[in-house]
Amino acid sequence: MLIAVFGGAVLNDLLKLAFSRPRPDFVTHAARVFTTSFPSSHASLSAITYLTMGVLLARGQTSPTISLYVMSLAAVLTVLVGMSRIYLGVHYPTDVLGGWCIGAAWALGCWAIMARVQSVGQVEPTGTP
Repeated sequence: MLIAVFGGAVLNDLLKLAFSRPRPDFVTHAARVFTTSFPSSHASLSAITYLTMGVLLARGQTSPTISLYVMSLAAVLTVLVGMSRIYLGVHYPTDVLGGWCIGAAWALGCWAIMARVQSVGQVEPTGTP
């Protein structure tokens, strides 16, 4: 979990430096911000954190209904965080969309690595849910 979140934060900071897109200025910001706009750090890191936590929690469930609930809750929280950044006027919608895509892709990559490590028995014994 730590590797996923901290790695995603580093990736997001590097992308902000590369793009250097200014924040929207057509509304007064409801929050003080000091970094560039694209990609939205809140959107990408919420996608990484909530989706990764959702997968970890859902994999431990025996009920498919509970697994679906956990993943749905993770997705809804991710969307709400991104929408709040647009509402506050500190991001363009494309900044948030980019953040969600980057976060989801990073989380997917971390899930794939986790599944690979688990399949060879380096994390927990084979057959453990």
